[in-house]
Amino acid sequence: MAVKKRSKPRRRRMRRGAELRAHAQEIRRRLAAAYPDAHCELEYRNPFELAVATVLSAQCTDKRVNMVTPDLFTRWPDAAALAQAPVAEIEDVIRSTGFFRNKAKSLSGLARAVVAAHDGRLPGTMDDLVALPGVGRKTANVVLSNAFGVHEGIVVDTHVARLAVRLGLTRATDPVRIERALTPLFDRPSWGMLSHLLIWHGRRVCEARKPRCGECTLHDVCPSSRT
Repeated sequence: MAVKKRSKPRRRRMRRGAELRAHAQEIRRRLAAAYPDAHCELEYRNPFELAVATVLSAQCTDKRVNMVTPDLFTRWPDAAALAQAPVAEIEDVIRSTGFFRNKAKSLSGLARAVVAAHDGRLPGTMDDLVALPGVGRKTANVVLSNAFGVHEGIVVDTHVARLAVRLGLTRATDPVRIERALTPLFDRPSWGMLSHLLIWHGRRVCEARKPRCGECTLHDVCPSSRT
């Protein structure tokens, strides 16, 4: 009995200019149709809670973070309360999210900085956010887009980084370079939703180890497709 050979991914020819933008727009259109309910899956009630949840989500699933934050926010409901919390107690609450010691220090420093520099209210600008302990550009973009409706950039997490390369949108692997490559390809108002669409697709279909290309709505336009 003949063994069917596994098809090889298409050769990744990088598109340029208008062709690349058209390719990007087709990807966005199809993903929007596939995931009409895409949204941030971290649970929060205000910008500060979203910042805390996003810090905790590093190397951790949103599902696990959402299991931890209710207790965290009940104990310390705002920046002023969290700023007074012993770091050891924060560690105990967030232990299951991984890297809990570093995260606890970041959350404590974040809360104290928000109280000291912003009267306890999380700021709503990129410059002010990235100046806070534990807050990088990715976290700032998450908060600005979802909590403030401000689109300063595109959130580049592990899913977005993986899909951007697989889909032929960039060859860059550094998150900052990936963001710079993606922003010209999409209209600014769509930047926030684009991140959600790519993240949802990365979690549900285009998985890191074994992408399910046969189920993918992008298989015929993806240079990495094995179908």
